[in-house]
Amino acid sequence: MATFHHRTITVLGSLLLGLALAVAAPQPASAEGVVNASSWSGSAIEGYDPVAYFEEGKPVEGDSDHAHEWMDATWYFASAENRDLFAADPERYAPQYGGYCAWAVANGYTAEIDPQAWAVVDDKLYLNYSLDVQKQWQQDVPGHITKADANWPDIRAELAD
Repeated sequence: MATFHHRTITVLGSLLLGLALAVAAPQPASAEGVVNASSWSGSAIEGYDPVAYFEEGKPVEGDSDHAHEWMDATWYFASAENRDLFAADPERYAPQYGGYCAWAVANGYTAEIDPQAWAVVDDKLYLNYSLDVQKQWQQDVPGHITKADANWPDIRAELAD
């Protein structure tokens, strides 16, 4: 009986340790958990198609005929094909930091975005508040990404509350 009890405790302890490690593991800077959606329309990226940044290399306005709900936001797409690509793998196409300004997140806060102020870096979409802010962000993209990645978990937790 003591062996069974000891084995049960060991198994439960291992499960709890695994759960604790999974919860404490660093989270990606993607949109996981929070999306910057327009307060009046509920649309992400001001209604622009996130897939177009990757596939067409430019911002393209989405169409309500090709909408998809994800993370409590409505995402618009220029085509059914782009919508389907996003639906199959939203984390691949969703902007980093929940679609908030990457420069702002690097500096410890959030700001809205201009869909025209964007960059795809290492297959990840980054958005900025404006073209002027984007120029500042471009002065040290790797450094700003490192700072934003470090800041995002706390910012995301505040936004989720």
